[in-house]
Amino acid sequence: MGLERSAAGDHNPWLVAVIVSMATFMEVLDTSIANVSLQHIAGTMAASLDESTWVLTSYLVSNAVILPISGWLSRVIGRKRFYMICVAVFGASSLLCGLAPSLSWLIVFRILQGLGGGGLAPSEQSILADSFPQQKRGQAFALYGIAVVVAPTLGPTLGGFITDSFSWRWIFLINVPVCLLSLFLSGMILTDPPAVKKDREDALKGGLKVDFLGFILVAVGLACLQVVLDKGTEDDWFASDFILVFAIISAMSLVALVIWELNHDDPIVDLPLLRNRNFAASMIVMFITGLILISTTQMLPQFLQSIMGYTALKAGLALTAGGCATLLFMPVCALLMKKIQPRYLIAFGLLVEGLACLYLRGFDTDINFGHAALGRIFQGAGLPFLFVPITTVSYVGIPPGKSNNASALINTMRNLGGSVGISIAVGLLAHRLQYHHARLASTVTIFSGARRGMASLVAFGSVLERQAEMLSYIDVFLFLAVLAMAAIPFVFLLKNVKPGGEHAAP
Repeated sequence: MGLERSAAGDHNPWLVAVIVSMATFMEVLDTSIANVSLQHIAGTMAASLDESTWVLTSYLVSNAVILPISGWLSRVIGRKRFYMICVAVFGASSLLCGLAPSLSWLIVFRILQGLGGGGLAPSEQSILADSFPQQKRGQAFALYGIAVVVAPTLGPTLGGFITDSFSWRWIFLINVPVCLLSLFLSGMILTDPPAVKKDREDALKGGLKVDFLGFILVAVGLACLQVVLDKGTEDDWFASDFILVFAIISAMSLVALVIWELNHDDPIVDLPLLRNRNFAASMIVMFITGLILISTTQMLPQFLQSIMGYTALKAGLALTAGGCATLLFMPVCALLMKKIQPRYLIAFGLLVEGLACLYLRGFDTDINFGHAALGRIFQGAGLPFLFVPITTVSYVGIPPGKSNNASALINTMRNLGGSVGISIAVGLLAHRLQYHHARLASTVTIFSGARRGMASLVAFGSVLERQAEMLSYIDVFLFLAVLAMAAIPFVFLLKNVKPGGEHAAP
């Protein structure tokens, strides 16, 4: 029997689950809460809207850099100490963001905030995986999943309300008291168990060995990739020398990273874990889950504001309805995990997401708020059947001492999937808008103006533009539906796990 790995010590592990979910809720919330405030930030800072988008990009870039190496950092620093450092950095940088005197300083502080936030989710999931036995992990990750899945849906609503009612600075300042409370409770409750302490001693035996080349390759590769994905559409992709150079650097760095880490004795990014078929399949499905969740979270409120004329707050409320459905089905999924194999639940979740996107594809310019909210409710109901079983089954077959590294990679794929999803959705939307606009415009002739009068023709042009944009969103939703359905076969690469059991079935 191995050494104790639970971070709960003498306390109830469910108390640990609540504590670690607090900070990650704020961190995930920050990935979407600033979106609706960019115009206000730009106006206050005397900057253009394009310049203000670096407030989002800088956070995502630093987050992408720290995520994959957080498992190694947690091992050499100590899991509890590393987690509390991340919470402290996130809270302090949030305060600095709220007080930033200029856009340049705000971007610097957002980079710090991303570095602190990036280490939270992997540490928390490792803590949960070690603190709960296999048969109870599904319930633990269901509680944790409420923070991860619901926070992005609340972000636009909360951001819009705070910005309209108070100031954009408060979208950052609200993090501070939550982080202080999290630090206090973490210091009181969390422990580093004997096995985690031994992991650190083993890592430091003979002196600290740092995989500097691996760190440089992952930092440069993922940072450049994030910039390409975030700025590609507005800079016309590879027609831009800026994007082309960053894409080449990213590709070369990531290829070199794979070769180096697979042959390194103590890799800073534990890519050898991908030799585990179950874990590799979990990474693929988590990537697609992140892609669908984050891209629809971006596209749906954008559609409601640009096509339907909703305010940011009203559009956000439509997403909040989906969050309520997620809250309702999280415990249902946790109970089903005891009776049904996780891979069947994941397949069901992907099917629901695909059908939900097909429902969104049926939208037109005459839908009301109820239709929009129902679409998000449909999608929100399917998310627990993805996040909870994927997170749970990904640890099956992973050595206990590798849970930190596994958490880092799983969360990297979720975030990377979200970035890729937004990039694809925005790019596809722009491409299809050009196509539909050209096709609809071909029906307008000079005789249209003669019959209707020029004033009517201008109005007709406005309707044409709106219809072209509507059709473009429909195409994006159809693409996401097909992607969700196409991902279902990957689910059956996962191990045949006995529901509620400890081991894979033969």
